[in-house]
Amino acid sequence: MLEDRTTAASAVPWPAAYPTGYAVVDVETTGLARDDRIVSAAVYRVNARGDIEDHWYTLVNPQRDPGPVWIHGLTSEMLADAPLFKDVAEEFAARLEGRVLVAHNAVFDWSMIAREYARAERTAPVRQRLCTIALSKELALPLPNHKLESLAAHFGVEQRHAHNALDDARVLAEAFRPSLLAAAGGNVRLPLLECRPLTEWSDGAPRIVRQSTGPTPSSSYRPGSWRPSRKRPPCPYPNPGRYEPGKPLKQGMRVAFSGDTSVERELLEDRAVEAGLHIATSVSRLTSLLVTNDPDSGTSKTVKARSFGTPVIDEAAFGQLLQDVTPATES
Repeated sequence: MLEDRTTAASAVPWPAAYPTGYAVVDVETTGLARDDRIVSAAVYRVNARGDIEDHWYTLVNPQRDPGPVWIHGLTSEMLADAPLFKDVAEEFAARLEGRVLVAHNAVFDWSMIAREYARAERTAPVRQRLCTIALSKELALPLPNHKLESLAAHFGVEQRHAHNALDDARVLAEAFRPSLLAAAGGNVRLPLLECRPLTEWSDGAPRIVRQSTGPTPSSSYRPGSWRPSRKRPPCPYPNPGRYEPGKPLKQGMRVAFSGDTSVERELLEDRAVEAGLHIATSVSRLTSLLVTNDPDSGTSKTVKARSFGTPVIDEAAFGQLLQDVTPATES
């Protein structure tokens, strides 16, 4: 089977504009906020046609609480003797050098990596990234949602240990190869985006969070895409109105979510709250934006969004917008 696939790949006329190599990456983190840290990282290097060349994996001591242990499985004890990011930065960089960074919801992985390099007073050697969620959309793959497990199932890739950086990177590398082959066969433009490395970093006050190995009432995060009782503080900014496509988000905007997300919903919402956005549990005429990976799902939120003319974007685009939210206008 491998020989057949290799033969098929070599027979495909390869677009000259395609990159010459990729670094398929997955990182596990203490959370989604700008001051969160990487706790493990994995890289699968693949060649121009998606064939795996080698792989690399490391734990990273985040120098703080490891966050949602029940998601990534890494406790403070397990990370105590792990190297700091600055100690693995050079080896990590060697794996990324001269390659396009590939990740599932790539804006998140890239943001975390760029921040870690800035803290280490270095620059990540990445100039372009490719999100496999965006690629699956370009290929119009018939996926039920945009989770990694759905992409893996579509291509018959076995997922052995979800949210383990090494296994997630392997799964993504194995699913990326047929995706890349399909794109080349159809002469599909790859959804490449520019990466702009951070050049400086200033940490704020350290955040102290009690470690938990499961979803207890005092945990910062709970698994799943819904919360039975957690209340957030009210957004301190007035609602500036609807999001305008092509422009940045603005603090105070009311954002609603619908359907599956590729990362834990609550972590994504926390990142939005930290940026100064208001999380709306329903869609109304006051909603600024609906985030969904399946705008044609027919859920009550998507139906209302269409009826109200509320802008709708997907998770990857929302993640990109979260990097540069405009401050609220002072009254």
